[in-house]
Amino acid sequence: MRLVDERQLSDIALGAGILGTGGGGDPYIGMLLAREAIREHGPVEVVDLDEVPDDAFVIPSAMMGAPTVMVEKLPSGDEVVTAFRKLEHHLGQRATHTMPIEIGGMNSMIPFCLAARERLPMIDADLMGRAFPELQMCMPTLFGGKAAPMAIADDKGNASIIDAIDNRWTERLARSQTIDMGCAALIGLYPLAAERLRECIIPNTLRTAEELGRLVRETREAHGDPAAVVPKYLGGVQLFQGKVVDVHRRTEGGFARAEVRIEGLHDDAGATLRLQTQNEHLVAERDGEVLASVPDLIMVLDSETGQPITTEDLRYGFRVTVAAAPCDPRWRTPAGLEIVGPRYFGYDFDFVPIEERFPVR
Repeated sequence: MRLVDERQLSDIALGAGILGTGGGGDPYIGMLLAREAIREHGPVEVVDLDEVPDDAFVIPSAMMGAPTVMVEKLPSGDEVVTAFRKLEHHLGQRATHTMPIEIGGMNSMIPFCLAARERLPMIDADLMGRAFPELQMCMPTLFGGKAAPMAIADDKGNASIIDAIDNRWTERLARSQTIDMGCAALIGLYPLAAERLRECIIPNTLRTAEELGRLVRETREAHGDPAAVVPKYLGGVQLFQGKVVDVHRRTEGGFARAEVRIEGLHDDAGATLRLQTQNEHLVAERDGEVLASVPDLIMVLDSETGQPITTEDLRYGFRVTVAAAPCDPRWRTPAGLEIVGPRYFGYDFDFVPIEERFPVR
């Protein structure tokens, strides 16, 4: 068990922004929300999986919607408490813990807001090991876990319970409500009893985010190459360095979709990298050749600072380093690839692990 106060939040947010593969919302905004909640209510207790008692009942929490909307429509923090309490009331059971559903950007911080306000411990884990754009793309889905019943609430005070027949339908119905709520809402979902946790979660991801964020910050302060340390820490590879020359972005179906074109610099001069995104970066292609794809992590970093650049923040002229790293191995199984592989997103090619495309050097 450890206590997390505002001093650790910036490193966690930085690392989670990198692990979020461009999605999960702006980590800086999330850090500000979590910091204010901790200042008002005190530090948050973070526990490891082996510290969770056998009678625990966990409700993960998150924000749902298009990241481009979240830039202008900021949550107050009250919405996630509303959703959380509504789900508790519906289930007739009080939660003992909360946790992130994804270790990405703002969604790594939202549970800190909830935990501080409700005086609940957080589990050092998440349900993705990165960020994915749809609700069924969580580890419990692989093991028969149900996203529903889930609660959803908006900034106006609207709230509802969704109880769908499977996780794909939960995503579909929740996405429709999120659109009606202004393309951004707060949610509580995937209620889990303690005996299901070990098979359904990716442990120690908050600690990984904090260590990664600290490494990038300290490398930056030492005038090193912060963008280069990220793939080394994650066992990945640097894919490309270049300048963003075109971003075609649109909000569609409750998602932020984009195609990004990057012209190479330095060793990559003369080449072009194309990124395809749906809230998160899905595919990276160099001159038509696929370099990396979901479910592996594709991360876009500021070449000078190592700061993660979310999909909604990418702009013309940014000098970026694109890196890739392996995902949790369970996503690479046939069952995992069925819900998060490139073919699910409509791409006509099979997944190839990043280490097979780029042997470890």
